[in-house]
Amino acid sequence: MTVRAVLGFGRWRHNPVCRATDRHEAGVALVALLLMLLAAPALGWKAGSLTDDALRHVVRTQHEQRHLTAAVVVRASSGTSRIAQDPEAAVAEDSMRRSVVARWRAPDGTTRTGTVSTASTETAPGSRIRIWADDRGHPVMRPMDTSTAHTHAVLAGLGAALLAAGLTEIARRLVVWRMMQQRYARLDRDWAEVGPDWGRTGTGS
Repeated sequence: MTVRAVLGFGRWRHNPVCRATDRHEAGVALVALLLMLLAAPALGWKAGSLTDDALRHVVRTQHEQRHLTAAVVVRASSGTSRIAQDPEAAVAEDSMRRSVVARWRAPDGTTRTGTVSTASTETAPGSRIRIWADDRGHPVMRPMDTSTAHTHAVLAGLGAALLAAGLTEIARRLVVWRMMQQRYARLDRDWAEVGPDWGRTGTGS
């Protein structure tokens, strides 16, 4: 609808039966189209760029604060862990993750015990697995990688561009709807003035 109105803008300008409201509606459509083609992509690029910068900072911070730590399986766990510490879990999505109670040593030398999730097939008591832990020895999610951060940034930019384009189209429809309401109101007022005399001799109708 927006493109059709814009394409007819030049033809309507010189059409003797073209109403002022038609020209105004075409002008609104032209502005909306320019915003969709120029402003929306620019906004999407800016949002994606800012998101990418922020996520790259998160990636650097996580890789500085999270470390691979050797752990020893104590026993199988009857509960579940929401943290997938094992680095192989990222590339072995089809493998079955298991929750186990493991024991590991924190950077300060203290021994920690807790429930962790692992994709390793060796989960018998005494087996060695690797987990991600922070500087205090607490189990954490594996750090985000750069490719994942970039993917999230691209999706954020695309979403921002689509949202801006959608809001522009909604605004255009609201403006056109308001113009039509005003047009109908003027028609009602004009008809109220000439309607009672319509068709009578000498009234010019």
